Order: sequence, then structure tokens, then C-alpha cells
Amino acid sequence: MGSVKKDMDRWLGDGGMALLGQLGATFTSYGVDGEDLGWVEGDFVPAALACNPHGVVQAGVHAVLLDAAMNFATNAALGASDRTQATIELTTELLRPATRDAAYLLRGDVVRLTRQIAYAEASVFDGDEQLVSRATGTFLLHRA
Repeated sequence: MGSVKKDMDRWLGDGGMALLGQLGATFTSYGVDGEDLGWVEGDFVPAALACNPHGVVQAGVHAVLLDAAMNFATNAALGASDRTQATIELTTELLRPATRDAAYLLRGDVVRLTRQIAYAEASVFDGDEQLVSRATGTFLLHRA
């Protein structure tokens, strides 16, 4: 898991958001890289709630998962009493359809961390490691 700045173990699983679990997502591991930038990985097996009547995951569900992954990665990089306060900007792209009951990998990474702002990206990959969706986000930080 690498060097961990903050103990985020209690947030593994649904990340503290019951909706993520109901959609079929779970966070499984996290840490910080050599530049003290956080990351998180998880699994996503879309539940019926995440899909339209044809079994395809809705775009808004991708946005929720990707936003949560970036938020988790950012919090993993912060000190014990610091946290994200709000998502300022979120941009998503859907490149391939995700379908009900298939298995996907969820990954979030912080790419730049300043005193007040974090910049992050997140992706969903299919079982063949093809990019399904991705997002970038900007987050306001609360520093103690």
C-alpha cells in the first residue's frame, strides 16, 4: 500500500456513502506515492440501480463514482485533521459503455496538491484494462 498519510481504513468499502455500495462500488486500497499525492483503487460491479432499462450504467453514476474516487484519494494525501470541503469543478468523459454485472476497476489519483486546492483524476477500466470513463476534478480543501 505504500506510505499512508492518513488512516482511511474506516472508509474502505462504500467510502462512507451508502449510495456507492448500492450502485455496486467498493474502495479496496489506498495510499500516497513518492510525491505525497494520494491514490485509491476499488471495484465496480454495476447493480441494477446504476443502470438504465437496457443494463447500461448511466452517465451520472460514472460522475458519482469518479467524484468519490478523487475525493477519497485527496483525503488520503492530507494530514489527519485536514479534509476536502467541496468539489469545485468536475469534468467527465464516457468512452465505452459499462454494463450491469460486469467487473470494473475504479482508480483515483491526486495530480497536484496546494494549500487550498487539490487537482485529481479518476478512471474506470474494464476487465481488458480498456478505459471506460474518466474524470478530472478540482477540490476545495479545509486545513486545520
